[in-house]
Amino acid sequence: MKNTRILTLTALAVAGMMALTGCASQASADAGASPAATGAGTPATELRLGYFANVTHAPALIGLQEGLFEKELGDTTLTTQVFNAGPAAIEALSAGAIDATFIGPNPSINTFIQSQGASARIVAGVATGGAALVVRDGISSPADLAGATLASPQLGNTQDVALRSWLKDEGYSTDTTGGGDVHVTPTENAQTLTLFQQGQLDGAWLPEPWVSRLVVDAGAKVLVDEADLWKDGAFPTTVLLVRKDFLEEHPQTVEALVKGNLDAIAWIGDNPDTVGAEINKKLTADAGKGLSDAVLARALEHVTFSANPHAETFQQLVDNGLAAGTQKKGSIDGLFDLRILNGLLGADGQETVSADGLGED
Repeated sequence: MKNTRILTLTALAVAGMMALTGCASQASADAGASPAATGAGTPATELRLGYFANVTHAPALIGLQEGLFEKELGDTTLTTQVFNAGPAAIEALSAGAIDATFIGPNPSINTFIQSQGASARIVAGVATGGAALVVRDGISSPADLAGATLASPQLGNTQDVALRSWLKDEGYSTDTTGGGDVHVTPTENAQTLTLFQQGQLDGAWLPEPWVSRLVVDAGAKVLVDEADLWKDGAFPTTVLLVRKDFLEEHPQTVEALVKGNLDAIAWIGDNPDTVGAEINKKLTADAGKGLSDAVLARALEHVTFSANPHAETFQQLVDNGLAAGTQKKGSIDGLFDLRILNGLLGADGQETVSADGLGED
């Protein structure tokens, strides 16, 4: 009996140790897993999503046009809001009016720094490329820009920062009130086209399709393709940004959104002959008018769609914003949470992406 009791106690002890080891192993696995994978939070009843009516936001346009987001979201209701540029979308995100948005990297950086990391996280990439400085006839080099008036979509947006930092590198001064050696006037994109056609603007740094609209419809020429300023031509134009609180409370819903983004990127790659027409349908619904075939074809040639947010470029983007005078100093450590994205990529046998030490991956 004594030996039996000893064996029984030993077995219980071993079982207990195995259980504790199992719990420790699970805790260790959960520590590096995405919030959705750990079962944290609950699905949201509603997802309020922002995006722009730009070709650089084509995965958003296709995801909505083809019902890809709604398919992944299931019972979660999807509502959307269209913005002209990033700072306006950040205002809505900060006010709790939207939960996530397709947006440029610089406004994402700004809100993270200003909130000391409390506002939002980048959960996926969307697009690279597709931005340029276009100018009127008579301007053929940076030296011809002295005294010129150039537009950008909005003060502090990604193209505004790119324009101001490039001008500084070329030896020109600018300020946020339109003064300086070159006058930068943030202007809504459609108004920029009109003003350029009227001769009231000398050029503009814009995203697609507005670059192509000014080239094809208004006779502008490209002075600077932003791709030429980055290693291998890869610079982020659009990322997917989610409110930090929403990500923590509803990781399953964020996973569905990220999956919809991946589905849309794949759809674009799989349907090269019809993607333009489908984008045009959504642009027509959002803006009341679509784009010409020539504009769409040119715009799509200059944009690459990928879920990689190119985190390795973000410190340079911070430096550009500081040089442009459009953002505060601060750390972007923690800006990225790519765990959900990488979980989906890994499950599909695709290569995962890096946060470059700036958050979770």
